[in-house]
Amino acid sequence: MKQKLAKLQKLSIDEFRVRGSQALAAFAERRGWSSQTKLPKDQILLGLLDPDRCGGRELSSATEFLDHFQRRKEPKFFAAFDDRVGTLAELRQRWPEAESELVEQASRICEGRFDLLGLRNLSFGDSIDWHLEPVSGKRVPSLHWSRLDYLDAEIAGDKKILWELNRHQYFATLGQAYWLTSDERYAQTFTAQIDSWMDQNPPKRGINWASSLEVAFRSISWLWALYFFRESPALTSETFLRAIKFLYLNARHLETYLSTYFSPNTHLTGEALGLFYLGTLFPEFREAGRWRETGLRVLIAQLSKHVRSDGVYFEHSSYYHRYTTDFYTHLLILLRLSGQTAPLEVEGKLKALLDHLLYITRPDGTTPLLGDDDGGRLVKLDRRPANDFRATLSTGTALFGLPDYKYVAAEAAEETLWLLGADGLRDFDRVQSHEPSRQSVAFQASGYYVMRDGWTKTSNYLLFDCGPHGADNCGHAHADALAFELAAKGTTLLVDPGTYTYTSSKEMRDWFRSSAAHNALTLDGESSSLSAGPFSWRTIARCGPVAWISQKRFDYLEGRHDGYERLAEPATHSRSILFLKNDYWVLRDRVKSSASHRLDLWFHFDSGISALCETGAGEVQVVSGNGDNAGLQIFTFANGGSWRREEASVSPCYGERMAAPVYVFSAISQASKELITLMLPQRCAQSPKASVREIEAIGGRAFEIVDEHHADIVMTRAFNGNHAGHRVETARLASDFEWTWVRFSGQNATVPDEMVVIGGQTLELEGREILKSGRRINYLVASRVGDQFRLETDDGVLDLALPIKDFDSVFSNLKSQI
Repeated sequence: MKQKLAKLQKLSIDEFRVRGSQALAAFAERRGWSSQTKLPKDQILLGLLDPDRCGGRELSSATEFLDHFQRRKEPKFFAAFDDRVGTLAELRQRWPEAESELVEQASRICEGRFDLLGLRNLSFGDSIDWHLEPVSGKRVPSLHWSRLDYLDAEIAGDKKILWELNRHQYFATLGQAYWLTSDERYAQTFTAQIDSWMDQNPPKRGINWASSLEVAFRSISWLWALYFFRESPALTSETFLRAIKFLYLNARHLETYLSTYFSPNTHLTGEALGLFYLGTLFPEFREAGRWRETGLRVLIAQLSKHVRSDGVYFEHSSYYHRYTTDFYTHLLILLRLSGQTAPLEVEGKLKALLDHLLYITRPDGTTPLLGDDDGGRLVKLDRRPANDFRATLSTGTALFGLPDYKYVAAEAAEETLWLLGADGLRDFDRVQSHEPSRQSVAFQASGYYVMRDGWTKTSNYLLFDCGPHGADNCGHAHADALAFELAAKGTTLLVDPGTYTYTSSKEMRDWFRSSAAHNALTLDGESSSLSAGPFSWRTIARCGPVAWISQKRFDYLEGRHDGYERLAEPATHSRSILFLKNDYWVLRDRVKSSASHRLDLWFHFDSGISALCETGAGEVQVVSGNGDNAGLQIFTFANGGSWRREEASVSPCYGERMAAPVYVFSAISQASKELITLMLPQRCAQSPKASVREIEAIGGRAFEIVDEHHADIVMTRAFNGNHAGHRVETARLASDFEWTWVRFSGQNATVPDEMVVIGGQTLELEGREILKSGRRINYLVASRVGDQFRLETDDGVLDLALPIKDFDSVFSNLKSQI
């Protein structure tokens, strides 16, 4: 009671009003006082229609209403439905395998076998039980929706599985198969199932009314199905009118129970889109204008909150980012079809959402599943895997004509055909593909950083998470502060394992959200943030960037978080990454504390990857893809550290779990500790391996990397709280830079081929000063061109011979010339 009173005291006047009115509405429904607890009689429903939107006449029967629906030309539905013959011709020509696969899927649906989320061949009974969760065997009681605790697995099992069936998004598959074959069996299955659903789900009773988002998604599915089957004799006037009655109540339910304060995330925007759909596609209702305007108003109002200034969805979930992108894509299409100009912020934010999807796409075309994923879709019109988001980019290409969207989308998607018709595919074809202008990109408001060295299928790629934990209650966040994903030579190797479940298993939910389930560092077995239930947190780490430099030759990033300052013996963790493009990554983890801690560095590999730990003093981790796939060498250095292998899981889609190897490097810190990790891509498993060793250094650490072509030295300066006056020295090099990387053509070479230095003033080679500055140099890249070096800094580019005794003067002259 005290907690409830404390929450009430924090409510704004508007929140109190909204929550109060929703509670009163639910109370009236439970008492039977609300008109929304019963389907309206036929004549009452027909009386809710505006004759001016019904051809200028009052409709007096279900038959007349169905006839009107079948004959009407307005409002416009998605363009594929304007030309059935042309749509099917494009589908068969571009995706010749689609027909057999869609027909096979639809036939299995007719037999009562469903593939939902990451689960296959589910059965809900010979006659579908719409309240049965088949994995747990739980059947949810038919109580008023407000009396059901659907998060309780003892009551609902995994409610996501049950809701996925009841979203009826597979109706689109039945519709596609019907169009392709004209087989009435698919239409008859649709009508039989929708009749069965309406029989078992009277208004406001049961779990399928408990989430307004589910009501919205089901409404959208029914609208698509009505257009797919509107010419079928299986769609009788009785079934049609009854479905319309439910859609009417759905709209009333949505506007009454919008998740304005309950779940103001994709729940709210998805519900608003459902209202917009209903108000747009059934303008015959006198109340349709209100539904449409309410939906549009909410969708526009949420843009500034849901889409950060860098284009990233505010809950920091790549899957919900895709949801949001699809919501606004459908909104834009429907606005254009109705002849309405979309508000500028809709197109601007939609492009920003698409930009982010573009840049986080891996070289193999898949997308990392950062944060939660629920495995669902807005409308299922494409047969791609759950982690392939390129269909959204395909549609974005056709809508906006942008060449970089097409480059990453690679080819047109079936989804684009169904949304935009054959003309949409031709719009896609006309765009001249061009790779994005940038390779590495910082999404600074959200803290995501993408490092890549190209846009080919064999490029190297790393995605780093260095931003806020989430937003609001952070319900869809994971404890992934300073975690990363990695693809080497185009092969996805180190991954975020995904989500797997929300409520079916507390143990699995907690593990997939934990820091140990990410490519992160843990202290004493603790996560950077601690969960408290499936959608809440007990503690939240504050995480953010310290430095970001991105240049043609290298990327550098440093971030830190305070998640371990809550420990009895507090500690802070910072992580920096130096990416030498087309070469390798150097990872530096620093833990500052006055006490001893156990440090675990986690490396999660994708399923299907073969991995082995070589025995060279336990210091070398070699991981490679199966067969001739690209591989990765991992070397981690810390006194007393050792590797171990564990078996864990990855979840490429909600509900699906696959075995995958995990390697952990563990060390004990007596106080502060630094772990240095080098990650070297290999062209294939049989490629010659590089040798990496730590070499003696004073004032910091140094490492030698030797392969068949080069001998490199990388040095990091010990941290002493300031930027100047401290050096790291080896037998060959001395530097006060925080990071120093020097490449030689061989171990015996005396003149370097390349150098990268970050954050310092002086550099010596073989006792000879080759670089000196009176001020701190942010970064400098030097590459040998004949007898000179091309120098690149944030001051400019210049060709000079070494040594450079007066860096300030040289670049001051350059600036004056510019």
